[in-house]
Amino acid sequence: MPLFNHLKEYRSRLGINQTELGKLAGVSRQTISLIERGDYSPSVTLALKLAKICQVTVEDIFVYEEDGEE
Repeated sequence: MPLFNHLKEYRSRLGINQTELGKLAGVSRQTISLIERGDYSPSVTLALKLAKICQVTVEDIFVYEEDGEE
């Protein structure tokens, strides 16, 4: 699934590391790392939690591209 994200940028804006974001979202640092690398697509619930933590919408963080178009 062509799901891209800007989680690393939003996490940097918050000034927190992957471990801290993971604790806030209730997941491991490894899960945050996998999401940031695009190797794991989060559940809807986790995507909503991450957006709430970052104080943005899910669409601000996650971008679905089909046929190479955004």
